Amino acid sequence: MPKEILDIPKYGCINLHGSILPKYRGAAPIQWAILNGDKTTGVTTIYMNEKMDEGDIILKEEINIGEYETTGELWNRLSSIGAKLLLETVNQIEKGIAPRIPQGKDFTIAPMLNKEMSKIDWNIEASKIKNLVCGLNPIMGAYTMYEGKKIKIWKIEISEEVSKQVPGYIIEANDKKGLKIATKDKVIIVKEIQGENSKRMSINDFLRGNKLEIGKILK
Repeated sequence: MPKEILDIPKYGCINLHGSILPKYRGAAPIQWAILNGDKTTGVTTIYMNEKMDEGDIILKEEINIGEYETTGELWNRLSSIGAKLLLETVNQIEKGIAPRIPQGKDFTIAPMLNKEMSKIDWNIEASKIKNLVCGLNPIMGAYTMYEGKKIKIWKIEISEEVSKQVPGYIIEANDKKGLKIATKDKVIIVKEIQGENSKRMSINDFLRGNKLEIGKILK
């Protein structure tokens, strides 16, 4: 935003950002916190300047990220916390007691997401697949291919079971016991899924109407 616009308000312009700045400046801070497997994140209010999310810090509040918390769930929590922090920020500015802390040069960027990153690579650790699934829920969803058809996986759990099959191998698939898939290290248990040209549903409902063959390799 141009400086001549930012200088119009008497007390300057402020912004609420979905990370603990200077970490994750940019368009997708909430998503990248989950995609990277961070344990904590938060919200920050800043005085705006001409550069992206680079202004002086006013207030911030940090929270823990749940093990299987999705971007949508975290977004909702941060929006509530952020609203309260923004009110406190305005109150402190009005009273003339708001701090102004320069961010410094030690920062990271949270770029926009792209569709290419949403394809699951079963050759990596289960924890990284979990981060991808949670981080892209509900923005676009992580997907895999089965017999030439796209299947989106919305929710998973990581089993304690060590994987003994090639990554992507379907270990179990029935509407009673669910869907288990091998990864590089652990076995993943799928909880919510979406077939091609279908709607999101629990894995049990999906497998009652769709057959996934044990031994097939997801691509």
